[in-house]
Amino acid sequence: MIAKVKTWADKNLLGDRVIWVVVFVLSLISILVVYSSIGTLAYKRTASPESYLLKHTFMVFLGLAAMWFAHKIDYRYYSKISRLAIWVSVPLLIYTFTNGTTINDAARWITLPIINTSFQPSDFASLALIINLASMLSKKQQNIDDIKEALIPMLVWCGVICGLIALTNLSTAMLLFATCMLIMFIGRVPVKYLAMLVLVGLLAGAVALKFGVRGETAKNRILSFVNGTELPFQAKHGRIAVATGGIFGKGPGNSDQRNILPHPYSDFVYAIVIEEYGMIGGAVVLILYLILLHRGMNAAYNSERAFGGLLSAGLSFDLVCQAMVNMGVVVGLGPITGQPLPLISMGGTAMVFTGLSVGIILSVSRGEQDQNWGKQAANEEEKVKEKNFDAKAA
Repeated sequence: MIAKVKTWADKNLLGDRVIWVVVFVLSLISILVVYSSIGTLAYKRTASPESYLLKHTFMVFLGLAAMWFAHKIDYRYYSKISRLAIWVSVPLLIYTFTNGTTINDAARWITLPIINTSFQPSDFASLALIINLASMLSKKQQNIDDIKEALIPMLVWCGVICGLIALTNLSTAMLLFATCMLIMFIGRVPVKYLAMLVLVGLLAGAVALKFGVRGETAKNRILSFVNGTELPFQAKHGRIAVATGGIFGKGPGNSDQRNILPHPYSDFVYAIVIEEYGMIGGAVVLILYLILLHRGMNAAYNSERAFGGLLSAGLSFDLVCQAMVNMGVVVGLGPITGQPLPLISMGGTAMVFTGLSVGIILSVSRGEQDQNWGKQAANEEEKVKEKNFDAKAA
């Protein structure tokens, strides 16, 4: 039985095996913790917790399926469709700002007709921008100092996409902007030009604060955190959950704050992890994300193509940085942002886009492994030919 499973895995789960294991473990943690924390939500909506468990489990497996399909595709193909994707994301973001559906006091979603499922265009736009930026940088490596041909298009797209996202979701825009900075730094963009990107980011942020729907909320949260005034309700009970979890936690399903926190299954799911599984459980989750970052950067380091390296580095950083922000907010290291915990928080299409991101990282690592295997096979074939030639000559 074990041999059959290993054979199936060797054939179907290609790429970095460590990333596969990390994602499977985080998915299991997600199902356990979300099931423990959805009791209040089910009660408010007069539904059974099991119905939400089944829905969330379905979305987890849908995300894993998206990851599997993405990792089967040659990552170089994503470069071809990234320009179309980024053009499509612009009207989607504008429509979200003008006619978006409000969920949890934030208008960041579009409700898809017929299937009646919420869709967050910022997830799609972030993925499109990272892929497109990596593609542009890889193609302009020979003339990276050319401001008109190489730099201006990158700055324009970074400013437009981050600015449009910031109109409804300032924290996501800031994380995406930081990811763009990292990709351009790795892509050998001179520091003096990175300063221009910072200027573009400040301009886009100022416009978002002035005209965006979450500008005042963001400013109040930041000022409250900096001044150390009365803690917001979510932050206070999130810290209570962390403080009462202890070393080993209260055990699965024994959280008290899950019935008090407004969104214990999404924004503050890490608080439930620590309360039920203790500091050990919280540390395990943190380490898993760090391993994911390390393996993603490792795939970038081993990539012999600029596009693969930039793509893997950008997606890994964006995913793990979002996780770090979420965990930092829960333990009191930053103001409330509303960022979910990737691969763990309950979500809809966000699970799919996260799966696509991880799948592309796996595709990069798989491509390098296949390429190395191809070189090794070619070398072995060459050695066989040399032996046959020597034998005939003798």
